[in-house]
Amino acid sequence: MLTAMVCVLVAGNLSAQTGDISPERKQAIDSLALEKVRDLSKYISIIGNKKTAFSEASRVMDRAEELFAPGSEMGVSSLNRKEVNYYKVRQYFERLMALNYDRVSIQWYDIHYISDLERQPDGRYVGVVTIYQRFEGVSDDGMKYKDTTKKDITIYVDRKKTQIAGRTVEFWDVLLGDIRVTETGA
Repeated sequence: MLTAMVCVLVAGNLSAQTGDISPERKQAIDSLALEKVRDLSKYISIIGNKKTAFSEASRVMDRAEELFAPGSEMGVSSLNRKEVNYYKVRQYFERLMALNYDRVSIQWYDIHYISDLERQPDGRYVGVVTIYQRFEGVSDDGMKYKDTTKKDITIYVDRKKTQIAGRTVEFWDVLLGDIRVTETGA
């Protein structure tokens, strides 16, 4: 992840001053965005795993929250109901950790961009990454639930500034936004 961030910092210094994203920098940003989505996938698996100690799950929740823009929400669906419920990121993680199953498996696959980054009037860029999530929960008494959900993740790319060796350097940062459920099936 650090390598991708350095690439975005170094490759993007000149273009960050003009507000445009060069093709090279866009490629670095796309890589960083997909890496953050994959990191989130790992974090969700750790948080949802019933063998994960509470202290470790809490630490991972903190790390996972850092991937998101403030106020972001995550959608939750079920084969047992039509509506999709949305929760703030931290609340989603806490609910995931408290699921009433003895074993939980959550796997993300087929992660890809469905919309190119588009510049917004405020200068930020927005795109969408789609993932498929396979969820399986099993109780010791034999109760089992599983579904596959297609989700769209909003990606925000913002210009930021930082100090490096006394110099102000502009760079592009990637944050995840809302995660919307688009379909749920068996």
